[in-house]
Amino acid sequence: MATEGIEAVFLETHNWGKAARFFQALGYELEFSTDHNSGRLRNGDGPYLFIAEIPPDREPQTQIVLTVPDADAFRPDAAVDVVTPFAETHYGTRAMTVRDPDGRLWTLQAPAKG
Repeated sequence: MATEGIEAVFLETHNWGKAARFFQALGYELEFSTDHNSGRLRNGDGPYLFIAEIPPDREPQTQIVLTVPDADAFRPDAAVDVVTPFAETHYGTRAMTVRDPDGRLWTLQAPAKG
């Protein structure tokens, strides 16, 4: 079983409000926000953006998340360097981290069990 494309782009920011307004000005609609300066935005049927505010002493990162329909059926090829196997997340999915040949980390996301 293979991945099914890009599920989401996770962005870290130093200012949640400014970042959300920026993407709304580009046509994204706020689906929800949290009480800890983060939220999800979407523009059409494409991948969603999840933006989270981080402390000023951290460098903002960007993470692309690929979709896996069934974590239990996913068997990565030997060419895939699995950093962390699928595990339950605090936000209701299962996630795996893999490393590409250039050292970049990628997240694979699947629905939670059952």
